[in-house]
Amino acid sequence: MYIIGFVWFVLSLVKKYYMRQFSLFAWTHVALLIVVTQSYLIIQNIFEGMIWFIVPVSMIVCNDVMAYMFGFFFGRTPLIKLSPKKTWEGFIGGGISTVLFGLIISYYLCQFPLFVCPTEYSDETNSTWSSFGLDCEPSYLFQIQIYKVPSSFGLSQIFGIPDTLNIYPFQLHSLSMSIFSSVIGPFGGFFASGFKRAFKIKDFGDIIPGHGGILDRFDCQFLMATFVNVYIASFIRTPLPQKLLQQVLTLKPEQQLQLYNALRDSLTNRGILQIIRG
Repeated sequence: MYIIGFVWFVLSLVKKYYMRQFSLFAWTHVALLIVVTQSYLIIQNIFEGMIWFIVPVSMIVCNDVMAYMFGFFFGRTPLIKLSPKKTWEGFIGGGISTVLFGLIISYYLCQFPLFVCPTEYSDETNSTWSSFGLDCEPSYLFQIQIYKVPSSFGLSQIFGIPDTLNIYPFQLHSLSMSIFSSVIGPFGGFFASGFKRAFKIKDFGDIIPGHGGILDRFDCQFLMATFVNVYIASFIRTPLPQKLLQQVLTLKPEQQLQLYNALRDSLTNRGILQIIRG
């Protein structure tokens, strides 16, 4: 459809309307990038588990609200000329609040399979939740693990932190998301501020007094969905055994035998596979 639309656009170019037509073409692509692409990435994140959607979205909202609160009560130093009401006090206060909020909400949601299970449909079960993969054995990320605090940090002596911490690995990943949402996410809001000023409007709506409309609460989401999707692809997602097997079956027979022998030797050397010789 895109190729057809592109060809149609080129064929419809008129000499004295080049500038207007290309301006509309550019605006269309900006809208597609911001709306359609972000929506697609959000859906992909949901398929990895609802927690990958709820936590980042909640972090953005928390950062936006807490930055407003800290800026309202303690704001003295302007942050950026594009948005005069934004202050360094609000920026820093919102960032610290978002990190703490991310750790708390991550700890809570990790306890429920409904939020951590990937969304995968299966017709082998009768339960509605199980059919959509919402009732599963939580992965390593969502199981309590014991982490040893390096003694060189001296945290146990300074802050009274124990030598070991029992936390969910996902909470460590939430730190990356909260830092991004606190440092980079607000630039989506600055972008929206510039957009509103270009069209001489103050807010996208007036539903929430002092905060604007619903869109004003989600202007920072422009960047977050992309970051989470790339983060999952880079550090979280692992190849499924079924997909690996499909790739192996496409190899030549001699390559399959070579892979089999290498895998057998590796499993034997690690004591996982015991070969009985007759």
